[in-house]
Amino acid sequence: MSGKDGATGIKMVADNRKARHDYFVEETLEAGLVLTGTEIKSIRAGRVNLRDSHARVENGEVWLYGMHIAPYEHGNRFNHEPDRPRKLLLHRREIDYLAGRVRQRGYTLVPLKLYLKRGWAKVELGIVRGKKIYDKRATIARREAERRMAQVLKARAR
Repeated sequence: MSGKDGATGIKMVADNRKARHDYFVEETLEAGLVLTGTEIKSIRAGRVNLRDSHARVENGEVWLYGMHIAPYEHGNRFNHEPDRPRKLLLHRREIDYLAGRVRQRGYTLVPLKLYLKRGWAKVELGIVRGKKIYDKRATIARREAERRMAQVLKARAR
């Protein structure tokens, strides 16, 4: 998942595709991460997994749980713990807004993407609502129908 967009200086590191399958994404928000030295080195190497991670608002701060950053290969005994909770950097009004939205029934915070923006690690955080099984089936059916229509149009263009 690494690709660099030269115009904006953004390099994708990880994408949580499972989140878009399991949830309806209502809104997205960019947040910074508080990291240690070996964590950012592992992120730059692309050794990150966002699957099954989520964020919570606790005591006026937003924490990211379940994000796995593999230990840095060339690290020493001061290497980081792979699954530790990580603090997200947001403005106070954004934290208050997130806290209000999460208090509503059925909403949660899920990281959708991890990328490097001008050298800084950023997380795209989504305010999401869970999908039911029939919603997932409908999404898959719609995607397949769009794919079939694109194939028919492509065949007609020839």
